[in-house]
Amino acid sequence: MSWLRRWAPELAVTVAVLAGSLFTVLNDGAKPAHHAALGWVLTVLGCAAVFFRRKYPLGVAALTLVSCALYYPLTDPDGLVLLAFAYTLYNAAAAGRIRGAALLVVAAMAGVAAGEISSRSGRHVDNFAFFLMTGWFVALVAGGAVAHYRAEAERTKEAEARTRATDERLRIARELHDVLGHHLALINVQAGAALHRRDPAQAEEALGTIKDASKTALQELRATLGMLRQAEPSLSRVAELAESVGASGLTVRTEIDGVARDLPPDVEHAAFRVVQEALTNVAKHAGAKTVVVRLGYGADALSVQVDDDGSGGDAPPGTGIRGMAERTRALGGELTAAPREGGGYRVRARLPVR
Repeated sequence: MSWLRRWAPELAVTVAVLAGSLFTVLNDGAKPAHHAALGWVLTVLGCAAVFFRRKYPLGVAALTLVSCALYYPLTDPDGLVLLAFAYTLYNAAAAGRIRGAALLVVAAMAGVAAGEISSRSGRHVDNFAFFLMTGWFVALVAGGAVAHYRAEAERTKEAEARTRATDERLRIARELHDVLGHHLALINVQAGAALHRRDPAQAEEALGTIKDASKTALQELRATLGMLRQAEPSLSRVAELAESVGASGLTVRTEIDGVARDLPPDVEHAAFRVVQEALTNVAKHAGAKTVVVRLGYGADALSVQVDDDGSGGDAPPGTGIRGMAERTRALGGELTAAPREGGGYRVRARLPVR
C-alpha cells in the first residue's frame, strides 16, 4: 500500500474533480450539455497532469491553467477543473517556483478579465467573484511559499546539524590522534632504548619513562573522551611536554618572545596541540638532539615555532601535519612545515588572537 500513500494527494484531487464534475452534469437538469466530450477530455487531461506535479511542478500548473482556459469558455456546464489548477498552483509555489506561480496567477486573472470584456452574452464573473478568485489564488501561492521556506529552513537546520556533527567527529579524531600519538611515540622510543641498553639502571629509567608516559596518555584520553573542560590543554603545560620529550634523550628549550598572557581557550588549545604534534614528529622521525620551541605573543596573533637540528627532509605522510593545519585554519591562521636551510626542520603556526 506504499503506492497509495505516495499518490494519495493526486488521487484525492482527481476523485474530487471527477466526482464534482459528474455531480454538476447530473444536477444540471434537462439543459443539454455543450461540447460535453471536449469538457471531459480537458477534465481528464487536467487530472492526469496532476500525477506529474513532483517532476514538473510549474509545467503541470501551466498545463492545468490551459485546460481551464479552454474548458470554461467552450463547455457547459462548469465542472471542477479549477480545483486541479488550484492544487498544482500551490504545489508549484511549495516546490520553490514562486515567481512562476505568481506569473500564472497574473496570466489566469488577465485571461478572466479579457474573457469578460470580450463576452457577448454578458458577464459571467462579477467584481466580487473576480476579486475573491484573485485572493484565493494569491493565498495559494503565499501558502506554498511558506511551505517551501519552512522546508528549506528544516533542510538547512539538518545540514547544519550534520556539519556540526562532522566537525565534532573531526575534532575528537584530532584530539585522540594528538593525545595518543604523542605519548605512544615516546613509549615506542623509550621501549627501543630499553631493549638496547645493557645497563640495568638505564633500562629501568627508560621503563619508568614508559610508565609515566602511559599514565599521562590514559589521563588525557579520559579527559578527551569525557570532554572534561578542566583538563583542556593550554600553553601552561608546554613545560610538561618539554620534560616528557626530554626524557627520551632530546634537549628541549622553550623561548618566549613578548609578554606571555592569557589567550582565548581555543587559541591556547590549538597552539598546545601544534607544539605537541611537532615534538612527537621530532621524536619519531627527525633523529635530532636539540629542539627549540618559540612562542611569540604579538598584539593580534600568537606565533608558534618548533625548530630541530635533525635530518630535515620532507615530512612523512600522515595525519599529524594535516591535523595541525586543520586546527590552525579553523581559527583563521596559517601553518608551514618545511626543512630549514641550515639543516633540521621547522614547523611554524600563526594564530590570530581575537
